[in-house]
Amino acid sequence: MEEVAVVTGASAGIGEAIAQRLLDSGHTVIALQRKPPRISHARLIYMGVDLADTQQTSEVSAEIVKQYGVRYLVNNAGANRPGLLEQATPEDLDYVMAVTVRAAMILIKAFVPGMREAKFGRIVSMASRAMMGKTQRVTYSAAKAALVGMTRSTCLEVAGDGITMNVIAPGPVGSALFDVGHPIGSDKRQHVIDSIPVKRVGTPDDVARMVTFLLAIENGYITGQTIFVCGGTSISGTGGQ
Repeated sequence: MEEVAVVTGASAGIGEAIAQRLLDSGHTVIALQRKPPRISHARLIYMGVDLADTQQTSEVSAEIVKQYGVRYLVNNAGANRPGLLEQATPEDLDYVMAVTVRAAMILIKAFVPGMREAKFGRIVSMASRAMMGKTQRVTYSAAKAALVGMTRSTCLEVAGDGITMNVIAPGPVGSALFDVGHPIGSDKRQHVIDSIPVKRVGTPDDVARMVTFLLAIENGYITGQTIFVCGGTSISGTGGQ
């Protein structure tokens, strides 16, 4: 069985951690995003693409199908245009949905036929605890919730072919972007930490470990699920990525 995995948004943060873990476990990883990955590896293949662009995404996915047998897909890329309802625009929604949901659907449609033929496939998409409610996340939460609905419906169509589809919803995760908005040692960062039941911000590897668990061959009895990797914020109702 070919061990080719496609990971979107692998240039940093959670996506980078996922790509690294898959490389460490022997997979060939195809990274799809605008910026080249920061990591390098003999089995890491970078294909630059603007996932907000339907034509580009369709073309690159078709090219991958011609060259590789993709059995693993991680829809990690997403977009966020934060703002209150009064500030949110239809254009913001279109962009966030394009990167987060439309690109995921294009890639799923491209790779599922090969997975069906192989009678094996693993698909994981990245949502967020924020989809349960967070201020200034009108478009972001809508897109992340849409991923859950798409996964729950589509998994029923492919389960009989040995393909599983699941969603991971992270809570606050430390990253370069998070650190900019929540500087280490700042009151703002401490306020977030205080709101997390486990009293720490998550790491990209916390999420990557769950991704690789769901991608594992032996975990074929888990499908259609949304798993929160959030330090308990989905229970407490506070925090959120």
